[in-house]
Amino acid sequence: MKKRFIYYDTETTGIKIGKDRIIEIAAFDPTLDRKFCTFTNPECPIPPESTQITHITDDMVKEAPLIQEALTQFVSFCEGDVVLVAHNNDGFDKPFLEAEFRRANLPMPSWIFVDSLKWARKYRNDLPRHSLQILRESYGIQANQAHRALDDVIVLHEVFRRMIDDLSCETVLELLSQTVVIHKMPFGKYAGKKLSEVPKDYIEWLSQSGALDKQENASLRESLEKLY
Repeated sequence: MKKRFIYYDTETTGIKIGKDRIIEIAAFDPTLDRKFCTFTNPECPIPPESTQITHITDDMVKEAPLIQEALTQFVSFCEGDVVLVAHNNDGFDKPFLEAEFRRANLPMPSWIFVDSLKWARKYRNDLPRHSLQILRESYGIQANQAHRALDDVIVLHEVFRRMIDDLSCETVLELLSQTVVIHKMPFGKYAGKKLSEVPKDYIEWLSQSGALDKQENASLRESLEKLY
């Protein structure tokens, strides 16, 4: 059986992996035309700043399943030879999943993952930024309720489908495994500028701050090393 894509997204109480908790998980399997979405009870109050972004409140999750049950349901949904796709997967969703599987004392399946943000940075370098909403607008996709997991998953599917056209899972994985050369700054105040035009003191600041040591910025670090 061929590999198939499953698109997924998580909403959380914050951005600190290992400290903050997942409060919503959603996924879409276009091949089998199935959707999955569940709140999870984080067993802690949801900070106001998180609620402001996600519109998820304590009342909405108080009767929701705990993370152990939610992850078990998610694993069941993602059965078969699947490739999980998330936007900023490597820098956010996957690390959060890994932390929550550890917290729940559950083994995490050996899924294959694709980070659609990395794909966009590689193949849509005509765009100054590559957030999901920027990509949605670029492809003329109808607006959604951003920062709610299932809405973002459906938009991600539409965006990624357009980005990869008719490429198979296997071809996408092969292309992503090839060395990525980044020509433009993908984030920050110099987003969209050619790397050669970014001030060296800013690059030094990125290096000293540890930003270039992050896994999701490995291609940027390599490109900068080749340039300088």
